[in-house]
Amino acid sequence: MDRFDPRGKVNRALLVGVSEYEFTRPKHRDGVPGQLPAVAHNLALLVRALERGGVVRPLEITVARSPRLADFRHSLRAAADAAEGLLLLYFAGHGAVPSAGDELWLQMRDAEVVRGETAGFEGAARFTNVLRILANSHAERIVVVLDCCNAGNAARVWEAVERPDVRRRVSVLMSVQANNRIDAGDADTPTPFTAQLVELLTSGIEGQGDEVHFLDLAEALRAHMSAHHRTERGERWEPQSRTENPPVDVVLGIRAGAGRPVGPGTALRQPAPGTVGTGVVSRPTSGRRRQRALGALRSRRFLTTAKAKASVARVRAAAARLRPGSVSPSALRPTTPDPNRPSGRPPGGPPPRRLVAVLLVLAAALGLVGYFVVGNAASDRSTCAPPVELRLLTDPDLESTVRKAADTYLTSAANTTGGGCRRSGITVYGAGSAAVVAGLRDQSDPWQRPVSDDTDPQRDIGPQPDIWIPATLATATRARPSGVARTYVTLEPDAAPFAYSPMVLSLPQDIAEDSAGDRTGDSLAGLRAKLARRDKTASVRRPDPEYTDSALLATVGLYGAGKADVGRAEESVAPTGPPAPTAGDLLCTLPDNADTDRSTGALVPEFLMVSGVGCDRTTRTPRRAEYPDDVPGLDPTFVRVRWKDGDNDEAARDDAVQRFHDWLTGTGDTGGKNDGDENGDERGDESGKEADNGLAVFGQDGFRAPSGTHAFLAAHDSADGLITDPGPPAVAARAEAMDTALNQYRNANGPGRVLFLLDSSGSMAGLWQGPGGAPGILKQSLGGLGTQDEYGVWSVASPGHSPYTELLSFGPHKRQDAERALDGAAVKDAEADPYAALKAALETMDRKGRDDDRPELIVFLTDDEDNNHLTAKGHLDELLASPRIQDVPVVMAALDSGGCAKGRPDQRISDVSGGRCLDTKGDLVAGLRDEVARTGTGDE
Repeated sequence: MDRFDPRGKVNRALLVGVSEYEFTRPKHRDGVPGQLPAVAHNLALLVRALERGGVVRPLEITVARSPRLADFRHSLRAAADAAEGLLLLYFAGHGAVPSAGDELWLQMRDAEVVRGETAGFEGAARFTNVLRILANSHAERIVVVLDCCNAGNAARVWEAVERPDVRRRVSVLMSVQANNRIDAGDADTPTPFTAQLVELLTSGIEGQGDEVHFLDLAEALRAHMSAHHRTERGERWEPQSRTENPPVDVVLGIRAGAGRPVGPGTALRQPAPGTVGTGVVSRPTSGRRRQRALGALRSRRFLTTAKAKASVARVRAAAARLRPGSVSPSALRPTTPDPNRPSGRPPGGPPPRRLVAVLLVLAAALGLVGYFVVGNAASDRSTCAPPVELRLLTDPDLESTVRKAADTYLTSAANTTGGGCRRSGITVYGAGSAAVVAGLRDQSDPWQRPVSDDTDPQRDIGPQPDIWIPATLATATRARPSGVARTYVTLEPDAAPFAYSPMVLSLPQDIAEDSAGDRTGDSLAGLRAKLARRDKTASVRRPDPEYTDSALLATVGLYGAGKADVGRAEESVAPTGPPAPTAGDLLCTLPDNADTDRSTGALVPEFLMVSGVGCDRTTRTPRRAEYPDDVPGLDPTFVRVRWKDGDNDEAARDDAVQRFHDWLTGTGDTGGKNDGDENGDERGDESGKEADNGLAVFGQDGFRAPSGTHAFLAAHDSADGLITDPGPPAVAARAEAMDTALNQYRNANGPGRVLFLLDSSGSMAGLWQGPGGAPGILKQSLGGLGTQDEYGVWSVASPGHSPYTELLSFGPHKRQDAERALDGAAVKDAEADPYAALKAALETMDRKGRDDDRPELIVFLTDDEDNNHLTAKGHLDELLASPRIQDVPVVMAALDSGGCAKGRPDQRISDVSGGRCLDTKGDLVAGLRDEVARTGTGDE
């Protein structure tokens, strides 16, 4: 296991505690549940624990007491920009989740919950966006600690991060499992979770030595909290953690009384003083701390007494020449910021140039140049205005490359003024292609202002983009507003793409064709026929066509021209479980089983065979690319996105977008130009056009030129299994063909059948009310079912002879009718018999599916309290041995954090049936919605 020790590096800790809220219920109808006085104690205790721990130095700790949202964002970006070693973010306050349960919102001082406003939560930070800001930091390791209700819902956000390198840098510690509220404790004491966190950081972890590591800390917290505390739902209180596998452990502290080895530069490297934002306080350097720092300098022999005296004399002389009395002791101290001053400027404005000169002389005299900087004085960047922040949405398969390009651009000459200021920042995020097309084409109104939980592009896709880079020009055409509904967005795509990557059949080297001629000039069907002749056991897989353009293009080729047998085509690429979301995920998961990796082809874009996919390449079977001539390739295209009433800073935003466009596509001459503006001087830079641009980044990742012979943008080793000139490419994708293929895919096997089993026994009473209650969870999954699908709902409790009563008869339904039936569901004073209910459900589905191959699914939502009826008298073994259970996937959705533990009945039933086991350790709501959507023909 890798171990990261931040000592001696430039670290940052941002501690955010929201104990006071401006809007609370019942006084404010849209307020948060109440004040959290216990949180105020958390911050003081945690600061002392971190200082004692010796990993994060006192001046590297920033405390934000009840900040408003804007101030929190500013402090978060400042910490992210400054950290080079460890970046620690701690949050304590109210945590809220939307009805879908697929996001976590950290509620700040000005939080409100307003139905119909942005995602329902004002004054709250979306955890997805928090992670994006953290991921842009240059910190080597990032640790997030969340002490709030529903903290475990952050796990789903972390798991959804596409880039393995980001997941490997970011570790998340969550105070409680998903969809659970927790008690903050007494007003005079810290919250229970943070109290134990501080205890472990201070006293260490039994049997683990002097150092406190992230993984040991997470396990110790889980053991203690689950043994001594319960959530408000009555469940065991189980803190959660997420870190990439194999994990990278992080040293977070040294127990009190233990030795603290000091890394190089510990006593010298100091953060720039002062922070910004209301309620944000930097810890000033006390006289005692200054004495300790000076003592450390002397003990390490950086200054002899004679040299120190000479240095002081030189500083005094320099100060006297500039202006007598210009430097006082207070001028050298970090300043506590004024809450009323505008954000973005240092306390008191830019430091006077004479003071800057004195400080630089002092730094030089003490030998501290390179370690001590005041107010960005070296480049006078204290006068920089905040850069324009652009939002860039892209296809998930492109996200890694686009992010690399954006990161390169941020520090390029094209994005820097003559005064050294950054012109713009760029937030890159990916989202499912089909959802983006629907959002831009039909949902721009709710994207600006969501009015219901059913249609909320801000939640499902992300913020409104300024730039969109779809994987094909055809997708930009598909997303043009239809004109039927009112629209608030205008799309301005470039006339031509800026890069290209053909779709390939990536085959294990041992079963691929040997000659280049046999690997080109044939259709996908022809190449697959050759593969079948070489290896009858070989199979082919394709990612999810609803999630990426590359998978949809593969589907266009898979179905072929003319009338296709879609059902048979889908059967030929059907995975054993859900399809991989992206091509990168597909290539990453194949090596999990060596036999599968050696015998499975993958329909993926060619560039992934050059750039890799972030997983261990040394364990992967070597592959060769075969080039079907009827599968269109990727041709990424730049699209400017404009929103109605989004023109407050239109000129600045247009300029920022155009500069990035020209740099990315290689069509402009902004690389070396510095026009001079309010952010810098007017001298400019005449260094000429920049050698590197966005095309260079795409070339490094394996992309080709968008026209002509489609030559590689950068040279690549033939050992990658590619062919430099595979011949004439497939005809470019057409919007109509992609839409047709997507509709055919969604209806490949006809409408589906789903039977919902709702545990209605007495033990479910505490899990019944609201959107997070059992009926509410089932209601959220109905969006995946269309009007042609057939489904029904059983109430599972046994007051009489039958193990169930019918809440909703089996058949096609309008969604509102099904929701009304679930609204009428009630808990019964009886136990459930899961064995009898599942046996009856399997018999029912067997009768209904006897004459067709329509997709089917059984869902059992339960708290597992009555599993004794399932395990008694050999019932479970009998159920698992039934031939019917292998015909219908069963999703066991347990409202219990241990429902899917290895060997538990829920897990065994799901495994044998080919279904999925869901519990509250993960995102049960989102997982159930996905499983139902895969079976049905609904829009979600």
